[in-house]
Amino acid sequence: MGAEPIVQSQDRPGGTTSGRIAGQAATSVDPQEVARFSALSGAWWDAGGPFAPLHRMTPARMAFIREALEDHIRPEAPAGRPLSGLSVLDVGCGGGLLCEPMTRLGAQVTGMDAATDAIDAARTHGAQAGLAITYRCGAAEDLLAESPRYDVVVASEVIEHVTDPAAFLVSLAGLLKPGGAVLLTTLNRSAKSMVIAKLLAEYVLRVLPAGTHDWRKFLTPDELVGLLRNAGLTAKSRRGIGYDIFHDRFVLGSDLSVNFAVYGVLEG
Repeated sequence: MGAEPIVQSQDRPGGTTSGRIAGQAATSVDPQEVARFSALSGAWWDAGGPFAPLHRMTPARMAFIREALEDHIRPEAPAGRPLSGLSVLDVGCGGGLLCEPMTRLGAQVTGMDAATDAIDAARTHGAQAGLAITYRCGAAEDLLAESPRYDVVVASEVIEHVTDPAAFLVSLAGLLKPGGAVLLTTLNRSAKSMVIAKLLAEYVLRVLPAGTHDWRKFLTPDELVGLLRNAGLTAKSRRGIGYDIFHDRFVLGSDLSVNFAVYGVLEG
C-alpha cells in the first residue's frame, strides 16, 4: 500500500506545495500525481500521518533489499554495513524513507523524486540525521543524458504512479552498470488488492488519502516481469509483502496477491 510517486516537479517562482513539477517532458510524468503528493510533503516523516503505511512497510522493504542484494555484497564490506561500496539510485524516493536506512547500511545513495517539496523534506531530515545523501529533483529519464551508472536502482511503490511503465523501466535499465540490480515493489492488480489496498485502505480504514491509487494502473507480477524482460532485465526473484496480523507487522513471504517485490538484473 505504497504512495511514492515518480512524477516530476518544475521549480517555478512562487511555486507552492500543490504544484511544483520538474522534468515535465519526461515520459513518466503525471502532473495530477505531482499535485497529490506535493500537498502531503510536510508529512513524510510523520509515522502516524498519511505515509504511515510506508513507514510500517519499510522493515519488510529493507529486508527484501538486503535479501536481493546478497550476491552484490562485496567481501570487503564491514560488518553491519553490507551495502558498502555500492552506488544506489532510489527513484521516486519521496521523503527519503529508504534512502536513510540504505545509507546506514553503507551504500552511496542518490535519491530522486518528482516533487520538489518531497526532496526538500528528504534533504532536511537527512541533514538532521547527519547522513550524506545526494538528493535531486527530477525523473529517471533526466539522468540518462548525464550517463551516470549505478550498481543498484530502487523504485519502491512507484511504478503504479507513472504514465508509461514500459518506458520507465527502460530508463531504469539505462541507469544500471552491467550486472546491476533493479529492485521494485508495487501492488498487484488483483481482486484482493482492490478490496484491501484500495477500498479498505482509502475509504474504510482511511490509512491512505482517498485517491492515492488507481487500481487500473496496478501491474500483475507476470506483467511486470514481462516489462522487465522487454527492458533488457532478467527477473531473478519475486516476493510478497504481506501483513502479519498476529505480530502487527509487514513481512516478506510467498503471497503476491497484494503487495509484491521483484528483483531483476541487467545481464552483461
